[in-house]
Amino acid sequence: MRVPRIRRVRLAATGLALATAASIALPAGTAAAAGSDAPAAGPLLSYVVNTQADHGQVKKAEREVTRAGGTVVYSYEQIGVVIARSTDTSFAAKLRKVRGIDSVGASRTAGIVAADVESTIERVAPGATPADGSEPLWANQWDMRQIGVDKAHQSTLGSRRVVVGVLDSGIDATHEDLKANVDPSLSASCLGGKPDTSFASWQPTTSDHGTHVAGTIAAAKNGKGVEGIAPGVRLAAVKVVDDGGFIYPEYAICGFVWAGEHHFTVTNNSYYIDPWLFNCKNDPDQAAVTTAVKRAVAFSQRKGVLDVAAAGNDNIDLAHKTTDATSPDDTTPAPRPIDAGCLSLPTELPGVVVTSSVGVKGDKSFYSSYGNGKVTVAAPGGDSRYQLPDTPDKNGRVLSTVRGGYGYMQGTSMASPHTVGVVALLASTHPWAGPDELRAMLIHQADEHVCPAVFNPSGDGAFAGVCEGTTAHNGFYGAGIVNAAKAAQWWRW
Repeated sequence: MRVPRIRRVRLAATGLALATAASIALPAGTAAAAGSDAPAAGPLLSYVVNTQADHGQVKKAEREVTRAGGTVVYSYEQIGVVIARSTDTSFAAKLRKVRGIDSVGASRTAGIVAADVESTIERVAPGATPADGSEPLWANQWDMRQIGVDKAHQSTLGSRRVVVGVLDSGIDATHEDLKANVDPSLSASCLGGKPDTSFASWQPTTSDHGTHVAGTIAAAKNGKGVEGIAPGVRLAAVKVVDDGGFIYPEYAICGFVWAGEHHFTVTNNSYYIDPWLFNCKNDPDQAAVTTAVKRAVAFSQRKGVLDVAAAGNDNIDLAHKTTDATSPDDTTPAPRPIDAGCLSLPTELPGVVVTSSVGVKGDKSFYSSYGNGKVTVAAPGGDSRYQLPDTPDKNGRVLSTVRGGYGYMQGTSMASPHTVGVVALLASTHPWAGPDELRAMLIHQADEHVCPAVFNPSGDGAFAGVCEGTTAHNGFYGAGIVNAAKAAQWWRW
């Protein structure tokens, strides 16, 4: 998981294992069924198997998975994707020879275990409710004032008809600022690649990330802590981050199909899909993963969902890629050349709204990735190094809800939910609008932001970047910085 770049603490304990070869029953006699010598045993891996979106073809693919010595985890007939597991190192190669199977790819490079957890973030306790009735921590929410949330709330808090899917590490549904807006009937865990609707499954375990994202979108206006952009909408928690902080392809595929099947209005995707920062079409595993995730995203869009994603925290020009030095992130990264055919998922898929991050001054955050023709809009995500706000805490990061309280984070992970909150307001004031219309209105309401002549905030070139494009649309800010006030007062455009 690289969006945000989660700081991980290695654990020696083995009790966090999600699954082991011994815990999954493989079919008896799989070697003989496959018609070959005994398979070479390797780590238990998960695979995406792509075939036609047809009941008969999917069932045939399931049978072939079993014949090749694997087990079927779950099948998404809607998009022709089967999630499978195997310890056979030749599993993918066997299936690629089968007629009717389009592609097969391992979704990870490490065996199926969870070995690390997210580190603690800085927390803050709210004081008494101010005399003016505002939220106790409103004075520190520079991000909300930057995009006019206070003005927006004079017109609307958002509609309960609007459902926002938070594809993340789960949402604390007991939080005082979130419990009224989380809809358990629309929430699920997608860990392992199949939906689980039990309450415990989609609650956060090791990470505050999803709860923080949710608060930015829809924390209640109740005088208890912070307030979100659209506190009147409903939230659906879709857990796609495991206890190791990873978002593997099968988790995201499940999440997008779930969003489509349940007709969410918009989804927030503050991550990239592990283990590859970029999935390249010349690699058969990565190409198969791209196909499967692309199908899932397209399915959600056909069902009326607008998907919003973070641009990334690596200060990479997505329009001019050259090298990936961080992948695979679940085993041992090795530098490799990349080009335009290597995509960050789901960020660079068709129809996805891509959000870059700005700090309190409205300038690109030092870490935010960018790219002309790649970034749709920009939104506040924080910049604690070079753009400090004039707030009581002087904290350049974004304040929002965390498990049992409130805390600060920064990243394009924090920028993306600001965009989603604005989309939720647009959907509330334009109930007839589908994803295409919402995307167009989002672009139209954004405040244009000119490219800087030079971008080198550290002065030593460490975070230098070149902004290409025009004031109307450029690589740093896309169409501009989102504006909640305009979204709520659409008749004044």
